[in-house]
Amino acid sequence: MNAAPSVVAVTLVTLATLVIGTWGLRFSRTTSDFFVASRSVRPALNASAIGGEYLSAASFLGVAGLLLAFGADMLWYPVGWTAGYLVLLVLVAAPLRRSGAYTLPDFAEARLGSGRVRAVCSVLVVVIGWLYLLPQFQGASVTLTATTGAPPWLGAVVVAVVVLANVSSGGMRSITFVQAFQYWLKLTALLVPAAVLLAVWANDGRPLPAESGPPGGDLWSLPVGDGGGAGLYVTYSLMVATFLGTMGLPHVVVRFYTNPDGRAARRTTLVVLGLLGLFYVIPPVYAALGRVYADQLVDEGRSDVLVLELPRLMIEGPAGDVLTGLVTAGAFAAFLSTSSGLAIAVAGVLSQDVTGRRWGERRLSGVAAFRLGAVLAILVPCVTALAASDVSVARTVGLAFAVAASTFCPLLLLGIWWRRLTAAGAVAGLLMGGAGSGLAVGWTLMYPDASGWDAVLLGQPAAWSVPAAVLTMVLVSLATRDRVPAHTMRFMVRLHTPESVVLDRG
Repeated sequence: MNAAPSVVAVTLVTLATLVIGTWGLRFSRTTSDFFVASRSVRPALNASAIGGEYLSAASFLGVAGLLLAFGADMLWYPVGWTAGYLVLLVLVAAPLRRSGAYTLPDFAEARLGSGRVRAVCSVLVVVIGWLYLLPQFQGASVTLTATTGAPPWLGAVVVAVVVLANVSSGGMRSITFVQAFQYWLKLTALLVPAAVLLAVWANDGRPLPAESGPPGGDLWSLPVGDGGGAGLYVTYSLMVATFLGTMGLPHVVVRFYTNPDGRAARRTTLVVLGLLGLFYVIPPVYAALGRVYADQLVDEGRSDVLVLELPRLMIEGPAGDVLTGLVTAGAFAAFLSTSSGLAIAVAGVLSQDVTGRRWGERRLSGVAAFRLGAVLAILVPCVTALAASDVSVARTVGLAFAVAASTFCPLLLLGIWWRRLTAAGAVAGLLMGGAGSGLAVGWTLMYPDASGWDAVLLGQPAAWSVPAAVLTMVLVSLATRDRVPAHTMRFMVRLHTPESVVLDRG
């Protein structure tokens, strides 16, 4: 194995990330620049940045590997991840931008006038962010080890250092340019090798497998899982988690605060749908070719490295090494961009609710508190990833979506569209959804090989944890209807009134 092209690719991506981040630093001057890029990011640039941070390790490596190992129904993952933006477009994007908040806890406190709600939201943002950062660091380790033979810890450390340097130096303003560049790099890094590999396959004259089943299996179209009742439950629960979890991911939501107005937020979402749809057409190509050239990866339990190893398996010599270097560059860009978005979201919350608070006679400034928050946002999951390197990347990402769907999704939908929501109802629902999905996360990570209906229900909790959270919020809010904040109607009008109407009246 010639590791030189992959080493060069990782080096170039790292340097490009630092150079673009440094260039973006020229525009970062105020606290608002660090948190939301002074709310001035236009739809085309913002959509590319969202695509850059959203297409994570699970998208770049995991989708093709899941399709190779388990078949066509694994397409529910990218379908759900993309369709979640439809909910954002219709119900959340514009009102959330009009709220004027910097973070999810800001929105919750402004809507409900409660410090308790803010505190619970802050904890959940940090937990979801850290849970989602774990697979980014693990994926970076797997990528460098598979393509260069580097020690497992090196990939995680490189990503942590580069992300920390960019995030702490320029904040959201700087990261926006980096993530937009990384989306197009990831698309190119998948598309060009896929085109070359398809040409090689066509020239070989080798047909795709006649049977539609996964390697060593029967039918390729069974539901997620083993079929039957359990398989159907897992399929529908996965759809709920991915479809509703998107709007609850802190690094996704925070980007909508960077738009100039609600109309721009909706236009951004439309462009994002197109960019994600374009990207997700490509991983199935790798999976289909992998079923011809790399089905042994399933037996070896290494389906996650299909995208990285397929070029060398199909093309020998320097050409295969160069294509491997290109997909390695794209994979590393995925880890850097998603980690940057998550670090921004977590650092923003930590800087407002932890590192920016007054300790004795001292209080850190907004930018200094943000930078300290960025250190904590990166350091904790990086150390955890190094200590727990055997945790499944795809499973961790799915669980992060389940927690987001069970907590922030009900809060945003009810907070934006139901005026009777109270602080007590919000806290009760957040605790119900967070505790239920959190228990499932802990149990699944502790017992990843468990079987039976208890393992099915806890392995994919969204189908029961989301309804439980919504029902709890509604019932407790109705029981405490006398505590609806006095400013509710005024705030709801603000959420749902287009900026053009406000300007005309002004």
